[in-house]
Amino acid sequence: MNNLDSLCQSRLFSGISPNDIPQMLKCLSATRKEYAKDEMVVREGDLVDDVGIILQGSAQSTKLSVAGKQIIVSLHYPGGYTAVLTAASRGRRSPMSVQAIEPLEVLFIPIKSILSRCTKLCMAHEQLLGNLFDSIAERALELHDRNDCLIMPTIRDKVLTYLTKVMRETGTETFTIPFDREAMAEYLNVDRSALSRELAWMKRDGLIDFYRNEFKLLQKQ
Repeated sequence: MNNLDSLCQSRLFSGISPNDIPQMLKCLSATRKEYAKDEMVVREGDLVDDVGIILQGSAQSTKLSVAGKQIIVSLHYPGGYTAVLTAASRGRRSPMSVQAIEPLEVLFIPIKSILSRCTKLCMAHEQLLGNLFDSIAERALELHDRNDCLIMPTIRDKVLTYLTKVMRETGTETFTIPFDREAMAEYLNVDRSALSRELAWMKRDGLIDFYRNEFKLLQKQ
């Protein structure tokens, strides 16, 4: 199967031999679907019964505020998931939408196939089930990180919280964020003009340096 490397990067298939994955996907009734740029993979309010694993491309989870403003919740890359929490919640409708940022290829696995006991009692399926719980925990922690930014009282605090998180993830003092200014404002749920103004002030105050979406924290947080 193509894109085996992306599956191996996924926590869901951690500890499972790449040689076993193609046969497992047949047993799990996995299907693959392609999406054009900007096409919706999941719409807010949809019932979701499948765990989606991104094979190629990238996507974003978004939510509409009461005022109708789009808020970026998270980004998804090869090996990442779409709607793993919703699929595992048995009947809950998706609280957010998932949209392709670029041409996208997603592998869908019915959650009932993962949760059903394997008739062959194979160890790989037992590993898969354990990995599912790890994946749910991982996704929940990602949303927790997102919430850390939202609860900060000022734009400056939101920016510093987000940039510190990215710096720790990359392990480098200078790093590139995956957002332009509009998307960064959506992610932090702030006004774009106010964000640009605050970034300029933070640079003036010697807190950060940046050029477009490349940033450097000048003071340890």
